[in-house]
Amino acid sequence: MDDSSVEFPQECFVFIDGASKGNPGESSVAFVVCDPEGRILFEMASRIGVATNNEAEYWALIFALDFLKQWKVEQITIFSDSELLVRQMKGTYKVRAENLLPLYSLAKERMQEFLACTIVYVPREKNRRADSLASEILGSRIQFYIFEEGRSGNRGGFFRPPEESPSSTEQGTG
Repeated sequence: MDDSSVEFPQECFVFIDGASKGNPGESSVAFVVCDPEGRILFEMASRIGVATNNEAEYWALIFALDFLKQWKVEQITIFSDSELLVRQMKGTYKVRAENLLPLYSLAKERMQEFLACTIVYVPREKNRRADSLASEILGSRIQFYIFEEGRSGNRGGFFRPPEESPSSTEQGTG
C-alpha cells in the first residue's frame, strides 16, 4: 500500500500536548496536524518513558517539528495549552530549569528550519484532541498511535514520509 497518500499543504496548523502521570512519571506526547481549513491530516501519540510534564510538552513540540520538516511543510502555526512552553519559546520567560535547557535549545533550532513558525497559547478546551490523545495513550497498553487522513479504514498503524526521490527505481524496497 502506498504510504504517501496524503499531500501536506505548505502551511499547516499543529496542536501539541504532553502528559505525565506523576511529575516525573510515565509520560506521553501527541500532536494533531490540520490544513488551513481545519481538516485533520495526521495525528500521533506516543509514550516517551519517564519525564516531567514540562519535558513532555517540549518533546511534543520537537516530535511535531521533526515530522513536519520531513513532509517539507514551510509555514506552521503551533498551538499549545502549556503557557510555560509558549512563553519560554517566545522569550517572554527565561528557561531556568536545567532539565529543560537542552530541550528548549533543540526546539528553537528546529523552529528556525521553517520559513515561518509561530507558537500560540490556547486554553486546554481549544486543544482537546491533542490533550485527549496524550492522556488516552497513558491509560492504554498502546505504545504508539498514528492516524493518517485519506486512507480508507485506517485508524492507526505504521507511517513513513514520502521518499526523497519517489521516481527512483534503483532504491531498495525496504
